[in-house]
Amino acid sequence: MAEKIGEIENFFSKISVCVLHVTNGELALNDSIMIKGSTTDISMTVKSMQIDRKDVELVKAGEKVGLQVPDRVRPGDEVFKE
Repeated sequence: MAEKIGEIENFFSKISVCVLHVTNGELALNDSIMIKGSTTDISMTVKSMQIDRKDVELVKAGEKVGLQVPDRVRPGDEVFKE
């Protein structure tokens, strides 16, 4: 059962990085996530996370983190942990 952990706040197309606002639970490196939206449907494994340009291995509810993503995502897309 997938658990919603947050929402996309921003996307930077040149570097294919999104800003995820974690609102529930936590997210760690190598977790499997799904990003769902009206035109978005991505399943991926978290390989890189950064806060203020520093690599992190774990983020918790209330934090905002930069994630490398394989394709375009949009603000408001929901993120689920598998």
